[in-house]
Amino acid sequence: MRVLLACEFSGVVRDAFHRKGHYAVSVDLLKTERPDWTLDRFTQIRTYNENRGIHIQGDVLDVINSDWDMMIAFPPCTHLAVSGARWFKEKQKDGRQQQGIDFFMKLANADIPKICIENPIGIMSTQYRKPDQIIQPWQFGHGETKATCLWLKGLPKLQPTDIVDGREARIHKMPPSKARGYLRSITYQGIADAMADQWGGKRE
Repeated sequence: MRVLLACEFSGVVRDAFHRKGHYAVSVDLLKTERPDWTLDRFTQIRTYNENRGIHIQGDVLDVINSDWDMMIAFPPCTHLAVSGARWFKEKQKDGRQQQGIDFFMKLANADIPKICIENPIGIMSTQYRKPDQIIQPWQFGHGETKATCLWLKGLPKLQPTDIVDGREARIHKMPPSKARGYLRSITYQGIADAMADQWGGKRE
């Protein structure tokens, strides 16, 4: 199966699908944090590691119309999440919020049979539609809280795999830093594995 991981630089979900035997490609404006196999600007293969998928550093909209079987997308939430509501008025005025909405909708409307779009609780529940489900890390082996919305097309709801004790809001408590936004966006390994196991199934 050909799986596109839109706006994923960490490679966590990409590599979970790659380990299941799928052709998994992550695309992000940032370089991947797991750079063993990187396609730079869509053309140059740097190095190869059989345990990891491919990363393309570039705009996902440039490749979204390729022949993908599934897309799991992590669009930027900076202008969409309710955690930044105090800046909404400014972002609405200068157009940043609308740009975020438009990008989200381009992913949602992509001509791909199976789609999951991940985002925190935010305005897309009203701008688009309510998410199909809201998951938490503690449902997948991580004793933390981080409500995450999933909008699904052609995919079943993700089933919890390992409900654990502990409800620490570690991500929320992170001190301000340049890396805070990047760290907040990385998918928990337990959730990535559940996606690959439940949605990847047998190799096609």
